[in-house]
Amino acid sequence: MTTTAPPAPSAATEATATAGPQLTHGLKQRHLSMIALGGVIGAGLFVGSGAGIAAAGPGVILAFTLSGLLVMLIMRMLGEMSAAHPASGSFSVHAEREIGPWAGLTAGWMYWVMLCCGVAAEATAAGSIMNSWLPSVPGWAWVAVFMAFFCASNLTAVKNFGEFEFWFAAIKITAIVAFLALGGLGVTGVLGSAPGTANLTGHGGFLPNGGSGLITGLLASVFAYGGLETVTIAAAESDDPRRNVANAVRTALWRIALFYIGSMALVVTLVPWNDPDVVKLGPYVTVLQFLHVPGAAEVMRGVVLIALLSAMNANIYGASRMAFSLVARGQGPRALARASGGVPRAAVLASCGFGFAAVLAGYWWPDTVFSWLMNTTGVAILVVWLFIAVAQLRMRRRLEREAPELLTVRMWAFPYLTWTALAGVVGVLALMTTTPGDRAQLYAAGVLVAALSAAGYWRQRRLAARG
Repeated sequence: MTTTAPPAPSAATEATATAGPQLTHGLKQRHLSMIALGGVIGAGLFVGSGAGIAAAGPGVILAFTLSGLLVMLIMRMLGEMSAAHPASGSFSVHAEREIGPWAGLTAGWMYWVMLCCGVAAEATAAGSIMNSWLPSVPGWAWVAVFMAFFCASNLTAVKNFGEFEFWFAAIKITAIVAFLALGGLGVTGVLGSAPGTANLTGHGGFLPNGGSGLITGLLASVFAYGGLETVTIAAAESDDPRRNVANAVRTALWRIALFYIGSMALVVTLVPWNDPDVVKLGPYVTVLQFLHVPGAAEVMRGVVLIALLSAMNANIYGASRMAFSLVARGQGPRALARASGGVPRAAVLASCGFGFAAVLAGYWWPDTVFSWLMNTTGVAILVVWLFIAVAQLRMRRRLEREAPELLTVRMWAFPYLTWTALAGVVGVLALMTTTPGDRAQLYAAGVLVAALSAAGYWRQRRLAARG
């Protein structure tokens, strides 16, 4: 993976990367449990999944199943490494340790940019929802309020982040469980007439747009899963990192199956996939209106707002901890290494500042700068997954020789499923070359990956030359 052997981390770097001595352990088991549960329920599931349904039809069930299996493998690999070596830099630390400093730098800063741009997109969407309720207050004002609030909350003790995410997750879980219950009643005919398989086999069949529609739906579903990695970052600041990250990863299987695949199956069973409201209003609102649930649109809009605010909060947290970990390992501006009260406040401010700059770019240069930023980060999660898979291949073999007792979470059928996941990620990247919009994302991301890798490789050679 690299022509220059990575230098062995110093004792100080090892301590910082794996334990984060300047950070507190203020997150409790209940925080981690709810972050793990709620982390899979984002605005992309409630709203963005409509585009996948419109493209793939009922085949979206297959699309979410395939991408869900890939995500399960990635999370299992990440869980194995994070349980063995908990670190606030998560996969970036693992990539640096197993592949080289250039890999840790590339994966870490790529993820940081993705999270900060995600904050911008989520703040803008949340501002639009508030503006629809209170038209007298412009959307940009709400964006400023949300950015300032979550920046301030992340500047305080980490337990405040945990409390916000605990209650955000509770609301999201309640909403999705209620939807699954109502949808189940609809499918069985308790609410209205049972649709049977009419919507699954009619309107053009299970795959109405053929293979191309399935590919589009598959790509949409892959990116809907992005962000699950935050729980492994948060686990490093919990009271028992190894046990907590292991518990979070072990529940990933049923969470993905129930929340994503289960809800998509209910949607395409209850309403025609080509109903224009599926994209216009969102699949969940469309189903609830079909079931004649009063106030469905406004209730779901409130849930989407909560999901957006939760994602903002989690992204600011994740970005700040990733930046702090990178800087602590000498892979970023030293000014971001300042922490007080167990909180990396400089990294929080830098992450919020970049996110707010991206918001302004969306207002001032929506078709140039903002579009490039969004395209750049569109592939970031796939790049991170590649580094996770390669790092796990190397770490697992090393741990089996040196410290097998640290393997409290084990990747299934190693190394075969690891190689399967690697092939799956490469396959998704290959599929992205088939459409012009996705190719643009690949090109933009390729520029950023090349720049970060070159910077990391140059730094790695300098460290090696120093001995």
